[in-house]
Parts: sequence; structure tokens; C-alpha cells
Amino acid sequence: MKISIACDHGALSLKNDIKEHLESLGHEVHDFGTHTLDSCDYPDMIAPAAKAVADGECDRGIVLCTTGIGASIVANKIKGVRCALLSDVLSARMTRLHNDTNVMALGAGIIGKNLALEIVDVWLETAFSGDARHQRRIDKITALES
Repeated sequence: MKISIACDHGALSLKNDIKEHLESLGHEVHDFGTHTLDSCDYPDMIAPAAKAVADGECDRGIVLCTTGIGASIVANKIKGVRCALLSDVLSARMTRLHNDTNVMALGAGIIGKNLALEIVDVWLETAFSGDARHQRRIDKITALES
């Protein structure tokens, strides 16, 4: 799977841990930065990573900042992206089953490495249920972008 990933300076360490984990599983990771601890503006990295998913360059995306809130707001501004801010495994599973999310956001200051990797694994391994009621709701969300 091709996965875009991006973060700000507050989430660099966790982004690098996730990237290493994904590559060890055989995923192709497109890293949109940041690559240093220098202060930066998260929209500059998050938006291109989300656009890569919306444009079909990547299958899914993972965006991070200290809380995950800013990253999720930016990602959800990109037409075609459904991003969920995740901090637990059940939500990771349900957002794929019911919402067919294509981007996830994590807060590096909220969750630790082990939980983050478990959330990433569950989110990547869970397929959309395809249930008509969920698709109908996704179609309504998509219509709001017009």
C-alpha cells in the first residue's frame, strides 16, 4: 500500500517511528516532512500529504501534530479526504468500517508509540464494510464538498 505521511516539529519522532514500522511491513511511504525539529507550520506538510491521497497518488495518509487536531482540520479541508483523529483502537476500526476514512490523524503528545502503532495497524487492516447505509452517509458527506 502507498501511504503518505506528514507531521510538524511536535510529532517528528512519532512520525519517524510510524514510517519505520510501515516500511518494515512492506508499505511504500511518501514522507512529506517535516524532517527536522525546527519550528514549522503544519499546514505546509499536512495539506500536500492529504492531497496525495485525494489525487490517488497514495492509497491512505497519516498526519500528525502534537494534538492531532490541527492536522485533522487541515486534512479535512482537502476535497476527497475523510480524516479521523484517532486515539484508540476501537475508533480506528469503526472509522474504517463505517466511514471509509482515507486519512488518519494522530496526536504525538496524546498517545505513545506502542498505542500509535497498534492504531495504525488496525486502521490499515480494516476494510470498509460496504454496507448500503454507511455508503449512503458517505455519499452525503461527499456531497457537502460541492
